[in-house]
Amino acid sequence: MKALRTPDSRFDNLADYPFAPNYVEINDLDGGKLRVHYLDEGPRDGDIVLLMHGEPSWSYLYRKMIPILVAAGHRVIAPDLVGFGKSDKPSEMTDYSYSRHVQWMAELLFDHLSIRKTTFFGQDWGGLIGLRLVAAEPERFSRIVVSNTGLPTGEQPPTDAFIAWRDFSQNSKVFPIGTIVNGGSATDLSEATIAAYDAPFPDDTYKAGARIFPSFVPTSVSDPAYNDNVAAWEILKKFERPVLCCFSDKDPVTKGGAKPFMTLIPGAQGQPHVTIEGGGHFVQEDKGEEVATLINSFIASTPL
Repeated sequence: MKALRTPDSRFDNLADYPFAPNYVEINDLDGGKLRVHYLDEGPRDGDIVLLMHGEPSWSYLYRKMIPILVAAGHRVIAPDLVGFGKSDKPSEMTDYSYSRHVQWMAELLFDHLSIRKTTFFGQDWGGLIGLRLVAAEPERFSRIVVSNTGLPTGEQPPTDAFIAWRDFSQNSKVFPIGTIVNGGSATDLSEATIAAYDAPFPDDTYKAGARIFPSFVPTSVSDPAYNDNVAAWEILKKFERPVLCCFSDKDPVTKGGAKPFMTLIPGAQGQPHVTIEGGGHFVQEDKGEEVATLINSFIASTPL
């Protein structure tokens, strides 16, 4: 597997991103290795808050949330998915799959970082991948917080907004990452912020993972991920530790997506689920401080 590595100089002087990089090598599942980047902030003996990003963002998405979570005494881990951020980027679309993303993150988080006592937060593909990890080893997770995400099996039809997005990702001649994140936010991002989202991708050869990602969302029961996601739901339907939904009100892609979590997972029953007002799909950009404060309050109110 050929993988590209974004030059470090692309990440010089990013706005509001003072965090030290951490790297580990994992198996690429094709006989080679990939270097994966993650942030690891706060006290090493603190309970972990795992922040997982989605498409087409990277750990920069969490820059507003990390200081607030660390100030509450938490250890915050925020990985860059393979193909994104400072992580290596396999160059061919065929190098990627939903299953491989799950396996890559499992090796990082379970085998290398050995996470325990973890509050998971996932948005977009961070949820689709992270919830599979929760289902694989639920004993590692103390709580779940989800926002603007899902764990689709393909049994329910996708929204028109998602279909339009998937078609754009596969067919557009230009795939402007920073502009896409800006368009998915309810607020207008600054030029510096847009540039930070573009930073991992010096040119289109680095965007194979970003391009192919939307096609992996299951939209029918014949999807390769159908059985795995159905099995994951069976585990989540028995998950009794606290679960919180904080979906935003201005995201057409995941509108109504909180309902399955609130109705099917035991740990979500009776929790103070919140609709984040004024938040777009990238709620971390629009209301990051509010979401981080909400996570802190949720952890404090649900001690183990």
